[in-house]
Amino acid sequence: MMSDAALKITPSHLQRAAFVYIRQSSASQVEHNRESTLRQYALAQRAMALGWSEQQVSVVDEDLGLSGASAAHRGGFARMTAEVALGHVGIILGLEVSRLARNNSDWYRLLDLCSMTDTLIGDADGVYNTALFNDRLLLGLKGTMSEAELHILRARLDGGIRNKAARGELRRGLPTGLVWGEADGEVRLHPDEAVVGALRTVFSRFSELGSARRVWLWFREENLSFPLQMHHGEQIRWVAPTYMAIHSVLANPVYAGAYCYGRTRQERYVDEHGMLRK
Repeated sequence: MMSDAALKITPSHLQRAAFVYIRQSSASQVEHNRESTLRQYALAQRAMALGWSEQQVSVVDEDLGLSGASAAHRGGFARMTAEVALGHVGIILGLEVSRLARNNSDWYRLLDLCSMTDTLIGDADGVYNTALFNDRLLLGLKGTMSEAELHILRARLDGGIRNKAARGELRRGLPTGLVWGEADGEVRLHPDEAVVGALRTVFSRFSELGSARRVWLWFREENLSFPLQMHHGEQIRWVAPTYMAIHSVLANPVYAGAYCYGRTRQERYVDEHGMLRK
């Protein structure tokens, strides 16, 4: 008796390419979860076992290290989708649905294109024909579960971060002039006295002049440099002071000895080019 996969794969499918889509969500996963990456690359052998020649198998791995939450910036997924729309693909192979997409809008768009161009989808559990109701239903459920899984993972991580921050134990990057000590929660002044001196000058000048703008103008008049550290752990650079740099020092509660978290938030919007931005 022929297997279910063999019944669904026709000579028409075998005349077209087999696309193997490979993705890991972050650079850390690519580096540390190598077994998963190797399993995904091994799908090329499965495509050949199903009847495609080695020359027909195309491995799409440009999206390694990118999240599947959106198709934006996933060049490999976009290229593969375009090939499906052109009718050049006989089957798409992925280790699981979450490798292909964790967003239902992207997932169902791909399913619709596969249905229109008679393209099969295969994962670790089997081969599916999106034109068949039962297969489409099963793939839809898998897509929904994949999206829900991403939501649960995010909620779990966010909840852990907020609980740790509520106890004052979450270590975030400190502003310029402050460094973490060895003890839990210990904050120390930067070992470079010039850095600490520049920050103390900001506060002393503010006490005299009464505004951040006047402090900034005073620094410019005196031709003084100001310490800049864009990211935690980055080497401090001395640059011409800006108004925003002076204002951020005066407005940062950490300099007053207060633990703070959640001072900023992310909002989504669509730009003039129709791209989703944060």
